[in-house]
Amino acid sequence: MERLTEAILEKTNVLPEGMPFLPRCCCILGNRAALDQALSRLVRRGKLLRAGRGVYVSPVASRFGAERPAVEKVVEELSRQRGETVVPSGASSANALGLTTQVPTRTVYSTSGKSRKFTLGKQVVHLQHVPALAAHPCQRSRWGDHSRSRMGWPGEGQGRR
Repeated sequence: MERLTEAILEKTNVLPEGMPFLPRCCCILGNRAALDQALSRLVRRGKLLRAGRGVYVSPVASRFGAERPAVEKVVEELSRQRGETVVPSGASSANALGLTTQVPTRTVYSTSGKSRKFTLGKQVVHLQHVPALAAHPCQRSRWGDHSRSRMGWPGEGQGRR
């Protein structure tokens, strides 16, 4: 059984920081029950972090010990792996741009996928479903223009003269 855990650790150590590890990537190493048991043991030993159901992340080594990877990197890699569009929520975006000094207490991202949450260490990250058009960062202005035209607001060049 040590060979399976060593093989899993070898695979996860090659991954870059914040890259989620899915058990289906290691199905060739053994049967699913043995793989789940080995992953559970690695989480108990602190060699892996369980981010969510079927999602594992390698902890980052620092001079203070092992710690969780950056939330942004994990969310970015999850969205890339699953083919979803994920953008920060409005409150955290406003804070990052310096438009407000309020810091959101919850880490929330808007996603075109299903709503779910996962944990990194003790931090809970919420992914909330929004329509695909509203979640796409380049489409937000078009979405707003579309809703304004539906409400009867004049568009550019259509105002009073």
